[in-house]
Amino acid sequence: MVRLGVSTYLGVMPDIEVVGQATDGQEGLDQALALRPDVILMDLVMPHMDGIEATQKILKAWPEARIIILTSFIDDEKVYPAIEAGAASYILKTATAEEIANAIRQTAKGESVLEPQVTTKMMNRLTQKPQPALYDDLTNREREVLQLIAQGKSNQEIATELFITLKTVKTHVSNILAKLEVDDRTQAAIYAFKHGLVKDQKE
Repeated sequence: MVRLGVSTYLGVMPDIEVVGQATDGQEGLDQALALRPDVILMDLVMPHMDGIEATQKILKAWPEARIIILTSFIDDEKVYPAIEAGAASYILKTATAEEIANAIRQTAKGESVLEPQVTTKMMNRLTQKPQPALYDDLTNREREVLQLIAQGKSNQEIATELFITLKTVKTHVSNILAKLEVDDRTQAAIYAFKHGLVKDQKE
């Protein structure tokens, strides 16, 4: 009903031509690539393929496409993936027909039209300070010890390789576990591999 209502209204606009309609994401993808319209109105929740996947696939095949997300959803799980997928504009179905028409005109000109709540979300996300990684607190020596732990070295082997005492190694290991907030050496090794802290042994 929303699609039919919007298309009917847009159909009487002198400067807008509705060249195609689709009932689901897959059909939307096929229609978009076949018709190459100036602007695509894309829903998010659809059968067969959701709007985010359809947007990604359209832009992968046709990077110049201008896509407007027209949806009822304003939650983070929909907004961020849609914008990251490459949608040019994001408006809600609560918008008036004239607001939708204006969004199409602006998007066709290369501008972006965002629902105010979406703008607020994006600004908040951009201004959020990233949390420092736990490994940032490790000293250079602790990083060396962590790399050796990840290579399966024992405390004695680490002491021998780094020319330090066994007691010093144990202190470093204790500090590493505390700073990485892990319980044992195995978890520390997993953390090291996960965050790319282990150098290639062939280097």
